[in-house]
Amino acid sequence: MSVMAKPAPSPASGVLVPDDHVIVLFGATGDLAKRKLIPGLFHLSVAGLLPEGYRIVGTSRAVLSDDEFRAVARAAVGDFGRREATDATWDEFAGTLSYASSADIGGLAAAVERAEQEIGGEVRRLHYLSVPPAAMAGIVQALGKAGLAERARVIMEKPFGTDLDSARALNGAVHEVFAEEQIFRIDHFLGKETVQNILALRFANGLFEPVWNRAHVDHVQLDVPETLSVGTRAAFYEATGAYRDMIVTHLFQVLGFVAMEPPTSLEAKALVDEKVKVFKSMKPLDPKRVVRGQYEGYRDEDGVAPDSDVDTFVALEVEIDNARWAGVPFYLRTGKKLAQTRRTLTIAFRDPPRSMFPLADDPFDPNKLVFDLGDPGSIMASFLAKVPGPTLELGPAKLTFSYENSFCTQCGLEAYERLIHDAMIGDHTLFTRADGIERLWEVSTPFLEDPGPVHRYAPGSWGPKEVDGLIAPRAWYLPDGEE
Repeated sequence: MSVMAKPAPSPASGVLVPDDHVIVLFGATGDLAKRKLIPGLFHLSVAGLLPEGYRIVGTSRAVLSDDEFRAVARAAVGDFGRREATDATWDEFAGTLSYASSADIGGLAAAVERAEQEIGGEVRRLHYLSVPPAAMAGIVQALGKAGLAERARVIMEKPFGTDLDSARALNGAVHEVFAEEQIFRIDHFLGKETVQNILALRFANGLFEPVWNRAHVDHVQLDVPETLSVGTRAAFYEATGAYRDMIVTHLFQVLGFVAMEPPTSLEAKALVDEKVKVFKSMKPLDPKRVVRGQYEGYRDEDGVAPDSDVDTFVALEVEIDNARWAGVPFYLRTGKKLAQTRRTLTIAFRDPPRSMFPLADDPFDPNKLVFDLGDPGSIMASFLAKVPGPTLELGPAKLTFSYENSFCTQCGLEAYERLIHDAMIGDHTLFTRADGIERLWEVSTPFLEDPGPVHRYAPGSWGPKEVDGLIAPRAWYLPDGEE
């Protein structure tokens, strides 16, 4: 594989501008491409974050002309784009679009070659595999045989296997064609500004890092409840379930950012190394410390087996056996058809002695630092303060930082936009490495081999009642008193 020069920073902003690229978008007519990828590429183009020379080759099993694909892309930008397309911006973007069916790998290779000739010079390739996991290995092998892995990087969508054996097999198949530094396993959670701010808050502020450990933290809670049902994803959910869909791919990755040691630098390898060390310190899951649930009515969804025991809800306790976190439980919870849609990280601190203060009739919640990981997101600190009056009475108080009220959120990139740009410049910071994903499936093995029963829960609730016993004597928490 030829070595290409690193991209140069933009003189105006210091942002790295990628080398000239041909972007090959597999699954170009699918839902993810229409909702996120095509609008995201359009926004990157308008924002000046794509190279001067770039082309996008859409591909899928469907047979379309270039103009038909441009019509699909125009509708996607109109329906889901963050920025309205003017005639000028759309015409410029549309001129970079072409299409070739993935059913004819030779025709696809010819389309990529034509796009490269239009740009001229030495051009990188970025293959985005927005396809079902079962199709990935075959596509990667076809790319290798067609000579399309040269000067190339590949973005792979989750899940990265369904257990340890399948993850190893997938990594092995991909590594036959691509070196690890060419592979970008994408998790859009890590592309969120609010998730990245976990690193900034910890490592850029002397106020927080000294108390980010077992001496001061009682427990950590990571919540991603959703009000939506499985909807049209029933076939996918029947093959995966909530644990494989959400925990391994998303929540464990965020946990890695929360629990990592300070890296030696902000270079990608240093950050990813520290995240993988967290995964290696995780104890294998205890099946008795996992609660599985399924919402009432799931078995009536189209495509669901009448006797399905697939989990649409999962809550679990994770232990990290290292000097920083030994003895601190991490509680993770996610599910469908729950009371609210939230993305929240809660750091609950230990109570100090309060013998000098009058005891309240109702005990106060511990001090908490709460990250709202939604868009645009916020950070809230809860603490105790004196209630105005003649006596020294304590009451709960809050300090809140809001992205929307503090920064220009329009200046930011959405998760997929940021991650596509990072892959184009070769930055692995926010991506998952092979050894990390295999370790997560390894610690999951005891649970996957003995998953335990699935408990029914009412839609609109917070899951099965058994979940309260998992966290006791603590209690589940979301800010603003939702529970």
